[in-house]
Amino acid sequence: MTNLLHINASITFKKSGLGAEVVAENLKNALLDDAKDVDIEISQRTDGFEAPITCKNLWIKTPYNLFLKIIGALYDIDVLSFHVISGFDDGHAVTLRYHFSLFSHAKRGERIGASVIVRVPKSNLTMPSLFSLIPGIEYSERETREMYGIEFDGLPNKALVFLPEQWDEEIKPWRDDEAGLSQNPDIVRRLS
Repeated sequence: MTNLLHINASITFKKSGLGAEVVAENLKNALLDDAKDVDIEISQRTDGFEAPITCKNLWIKTPYNLFLKIIGALYDIDVLSFHVISGFDDGHAVTLRYHFSLFSHAKRGERIGASVIVRVPKSNLTMPSLFSLIPGIEYSERETREMYGIEFDGLPNKALVFLPEQWDEEIKPWRDDEAGLSQNPDIVRRLS
């Protein structure tokens, strides 16, 4: 497993308040030749009434093999505040979305989110754990493991979070294929 603490994109940011567009540009610069394989889109919304805040989100679609490089580059830009891992079964892969916030590079009255999107092929349902870098990610990785069947390399505690202890771990409730509940309808009746 790659040690995330040694990933370094060799970029130093001297100023805070750079904004989402500059963060996206610096991320592309950090990726060098790999930038062509990563798609970054910026969406924007406004929250609040009396003191509106602009919320910008970087949607970073990355190939599986560049996932750790993206996380390392983002971590070099700012300390990542982790929110949650979301995902869905899209046939031959499980698509995961890692949701973060960046704080020190948001301009006044602006929030910056970063969602790193990676497809994990069902032929190799393994991801590197980010636990050594972000300990608060443990429960999201454990939930993703039990619901989708993705193994997180380096995750120290792989105990079930939501499912009962006697659960058949071959059955993955959020999968749409033969590993999911659609092939095992009697289990839903026993749980309810």
